Amino acid sequence: MSKIFEQLLKNRHFTTDFLHPKYDGSLDPFLLFSMDKAISRIKKAIIKSEKILIYGDYDVDGVTASTVMEQTLILANVNPDNIIIMLPDRFADGYGMSPKLITKAKEQGITLVITVDCGSHNHTIIDELNTLGIDTIVTDHHETAETMPNAIAVINPHRKDYPTEELQNLAGVGVAFKVAQALTKQNLIKSGQEKWLLDLVLLGTICDSMTLIGENRIFGYYGIKVLSKTRRPGLAELMFRSGVKSINSESIGFQIGPRLNAAGRLDTAYLALNLLRAKTPIDAAPLAEKLEVLNKKRKTEQIAATREITQRGISDDPVIIETGNWHEGILGIVAGRLVEQYMKPAFVLTDVGNNVFKGSGRSFGDFNLADALNFTKDSIIGGGGHAGAAGVRVAGEKLYSFREQINEYYRSLHLTNQKEYLKQHADLEVTDFSELTLDLLTELKQLEPYGPGNEEPIFHLKNIQVTGLTRMGAERNHLRLDLRDKQGKYLKAIAFYAPEKWLQIDPEFDQIELLVKLSENDFNGVKSVEARIIDLRRIDC
Repeated sequence: MSKIFEQLLKNRHFTTDFLHPKYDGSLDPFLLFSMDKAISRIKKAIIKSEKILIYGDYDVDGVTASTVMEQTLILANVNPDNIIIMLPDRFADGYGMSPKLITKAKEQGITLVITVDCGSHNHTIIDELNTLGIDTIVTDHHETAETMPNAIAVINPHRKDYPTEELQNLAGVGVAFKVAQALTKQNLIKSGQEKWLLDLVLLGTICDSMTLIGENRIFGYYGIKVLSKTRRPGLAELMFRSGVKSINSESIGFQIGPRLNAAGRLDTAYLALNLLRAKTPIDAAPLAEKLEVLNKKRKTEQIAATREITQRGISDDPVIIETGNWHEGILGIVAGRLVEQYMKPAFVLTDVGNNVFKGSGRSFGDFNLADALNFTKDSIIGGGGHAGAAGVRVAGEKLYSFREQINEYYRSLHLTNQKEYLKQHADLEVTDFSELTLDLLTELKQLEPYGPGNEEPIFHLKNIQVTGLTRMGAERNHLRLDLRDKQGKYLKAIAFYAPEKWLQIDPEFDQIELLVKLSENDFNGVKSVEARIIDLRRIDC
């Protein structure tokens, strides 16, 4: 074990159990309140050959959770012909259970509805289903209301009446998987078969920005193993077309996830759902191609929106609030790009008509977006989400109030300056590039998947000299630096969409220090360690 890796594990208090968690260490699914009632109701549905409707969501978490729940029921011997999956339309229905569900359930003779990644706030629709003699099981992971809907079971670790703190980091797909584990424990699914669902659990968990410690560490660790040999033709086709070379948090977050999300953002989430459910490569190929086209369109619109915002400039407020006329399917991505560039929480909103603005937010550091929206509840029509990502709707005349209140809330927390937050969370200082080896990269892979709570390691490069600077790309907005340490060792560092002030450094006169992440560069079969610049700072000599 290298000195750097050993010190990294010590700094993070990681043990061998973290590096190599045991699947048997997963928590008992029956810790979740009303799981027993849900399993009992599912058993009844199996015995009576009832028709079941799974109601999901349009993002990666919702689509993977829908697929996990469907395959869980099939593994438990539910006839596939008795299962229907329904997803909302992002633009027509919004988040949560749509009233269209009532009509669909009646038409199809549904007697049991199971929600995934939603349902905790849909009291009225669940009551209406009850009047029709249709039972509901809610599986969800979002913050709940003070009272639960009148369902057969509400499985949500965030329940205020029966919270399950150990499982509150689960994504919607993680909660759905706990149902699979419960059915396995009840011998309705053959032990071990449920593990093949962990590729989907991994995708939904990472793409929903959930904390990757505890239960999610176990799911992520084994999820990578399952995804690397996935049995799903759709995922195999998607990974091939998107050029995925290795399974890690980066390929999921920047190659697989965006393509699955592009369906619900710009078209219909059923494209992603049907890809995950595809049985043959022939079925999968046209769906993967469609997602590739949508993702390119998404990327074009996202770049244009981000450029528009950066060119007009942002305020000095600690929370970025930007409004415009952009496709609402790209707002969350644009907000994420602003967070990366400015290292501040950001909300991006678009005019959806009737003087209403709809937006998405992404956080940075310790700023909790769900709490922030609760603080601004008098200024918004509605909103909610997680600490790291949230959605909101604001009336036009309340935009100023929303901006003022959310920044007031931020200031009241007395949080560390955002740039300093990043610096304080650099894992290690490095002054000798000879320590940055391919063997170290191999060791670091043991920590995958990365995410909140287990962030990709950041290294602070000090006492370095810039020996070369190259502006790259069609718009010359990417940066490559050639670096040399005091021992004469060299390292290349890359920054995509680099801030202009980075591009203006003078290699001859400017002394700098960097925060970087490490990656492997493979050029013409020659592998080397490369640094990806997270932050760059001039040093006053």
